[in-house]
Amino acid sequence: MDFLNDHVVAFALLSSLVAVAVGIGLTVWLLRQPLGSERMREIARAIQEGADAYLRRQYMTVAAVAVVPFLLIGLYDELGWGTAFGFLIGAVFSAAAGFIGMNVAVRSNVRTAEAAKRGLRPALGIAFRAGSVTGLLVVGLGLLGVAGYYWILTSGFDLEQRDAVHDLVGLAFGGSLISVFARLGGGIYTKAADVGADLVGKIEAGIPEDDPRNPAVIADNVGDNVGDCAGMAADLFETYAVTAVAAMLIGVLFPAGGLALYPLAIGAVSILASVVGIFFARVGRRGSIMNALYQAVVVATLLSAVGFIPVTLAFDGGRFSFGELYGSALVGLAVTFLLVAITEYYTGTRWGPVKSISRSSQTGHATNIIEGLAVGMQATAFPVVVIAAGILISYEVANDIFGVAVAVMAQLSMTGLIVALDAYGPVTDNAGGIAEMADLDESVRAITDPLDAVGNTTKAVTKGYAIGSAGLAAIVLFAEYARGIEDEGVTANFDLSNAWVLAGLFIGGLMPFLFASMAMQAVGRVGGQVVNEVRRQFREIPGILEGTGRPDYSRAVDIVTGSAIKRMMAPALIPVLIPIVVALISPEALGGLLIGTIVTGIFLAIAMTSGGGAWDNAKKLIEDGAFGGKGSDAHAAAVTGDTVGDPYKDTAGPAINPMIKIANIVAILMIPIIASIHGQPPA
Repeated sequence: MDFLNDHVVAFALLSSLVAVAVGIGLTVWLLRQPLGSERMREIARAIQEGADAYLRRQYMTVAAVAVVPFLLIGLYDELGWGTAFGFLIGAVFSAAAGFIGMNVAVRSNVRTAEAAKRGLRPALGIAFRAGSVTGLLVVGLGLLGVAGYYWILTSGFDLEQRDAVHDLVGLAFGGSLISVFARLGGGIYTKAADVGADLVGKIEAGIPEDDPRNPAVIADNVGDNVGDCAGMAADLFETYAVTAVAAMLIGVLFPAGGLALYPLAIGAVSILASVVGIFFARVGRRGSIMNALYQAVVVATLLSAVGFIPVTLAFDGGRFSFGELYGSALVGLAVTFLLVAITEYYTGTRWGPVKSISRSSQTGHATNIIEGLAVGMQATAFPVVVIAAGILISYEVANDIFGVAVAVMAQLSMTGLIVALDAYGPVTDNAGGIAEMADLDESVRAITDPLDAVGNTTKAVTKGYAIGSAGLAAIVLFAEYARGIEDEGVTANFDLSNAWVLAGLFIGGLMPFLFASMAMQAVGRVGGQVVNEVRRQFREIPGILEGTGRPDYSRAVDIVTGSAIKRMMAPALIPVLIPIVVALISPEALGGLLIGTIVTGIFLAIAMTSGGGAWDNAKKLIEDGAFGGKGSDAHAAAVTGDTVGDPYKDTAGPAINPMIKIANIVAILMIPIIASIHGQPPA
């Protein structure tokens, strides 16, 4: 069995290094592409500088916060420095995935705009490969961190497999902590800048989106990158690493089959499949951008399904048969496909939900809001049914919770390409903005606008995928919490007749609402600061609206940067502090809290992300000429709906994803403390 374990770890490390190497190769290729005119380069530099300045301040703030849990974990004997250094690795790798991916994105936007002069295919090629760099870094660094640290602990420090896997919980916690800050801070930044720019520029002044006369336009373009690129990268790095660790925690219970490493083998196969899939994103004869992107996902999924066969055969004969393991993995791939398809239906411009919001805009702002809220609520139904079915089928296939863990890992194994779909979005959005600000020919916007519209859908699809996987992963984490306290001799009854469990359910159910409300308020208040600044500049800078005066872009960037970082702190502490307090009172209440957070969190997150995405594309549909087109009353109502939907889909909704998992990881880390307080005294 040691022979198999060594080969699986080596395979995982090799695959992760392949992902990083291909990411570096794509970066070199991207940086060789033409940059365009001096004006285009000047705009791109402003976006780069704003994004770099924000991320540096964000990570310095988070680093200062992270010192406290690092020391507390290391100094507590029951956790120790092995878990603490795992926390450090998870935090550093999560930050690196977002920082490097975002830096590639902000250097590819101007190259995409320049490529758009040559046509759709060159522009799509650059934008998607830029997104692919982020995707490959997320899975490459994720698997490298988990497999590499496991190898160091078992080979370098001779830890038993069970102890090594438990130290990996620290790595999952580190990734989660960075993720919740990155998601919140980036989300507050991007939507505050977007809302502020739109409310004054588009609604009050009547100037187009991305108009260089708008003082908030650079901050808006910066926000696309720090939110949808760096934020999503940290989010899905955390989801990927947490899922791998959660599956390994369940697998370590079956040492005879070496099943703790099966999740790493699945991840390694899908990384190689994703590398191949990236090069299948090509526009066909019909010119469908969405089909080109989905073609890459389909190819990678099919290759993964085939690649899982020999890997699973290596683990056959232990506690689970080949059919049980492979069947569970296929369930995970099926869940991925269904969640992507359902989210696209509710957010794509081709389908009924978005058209219904556009149509309702003809009768005013209120009916647009009502229809958008209704679509968001309806959008929860099918994903939740799919998630429930995935849990039941994978459990029944393997007749154990490990089947669910395998299904979640198989689902998350496709993270590389799913992140590529998301990170492609801000590149194309920025490319359109650069084309507008640099006053390029309309033919360039005719290329970048369709790319951007598809990007809105792919960003929504990625968020739906991330939230669905978070729900499944959290179920596995809860199972590990319940098993962990039992192993520590803590008697806990999670029956619904238990008053402590019921109280915990209500507290846990409250957390996503409280968290989301604070995130929404942050966007509104920071956005209000941007509104006031843009109005001030319009009043005080002579000739700004006539195009003869130059806006002070840096002032708006500074306002959003400082305020976003300040306001991300309070909501980010909710999933850390509340579980700790409840754990000290009652382990049964904590179990109820975890389930309550999972259930309400999934519904709220899906409603917000799908509803917000539908609002956004309803506006795009009208701008393309439907229901009166630009300048119509319907368009004004759609802009209002989009403004409301922005913090829904890009701030509060997606940030619930890491919030759910960080609460569960904190609960697992608290098990030794719970045992010391609530455990049975020795006889």
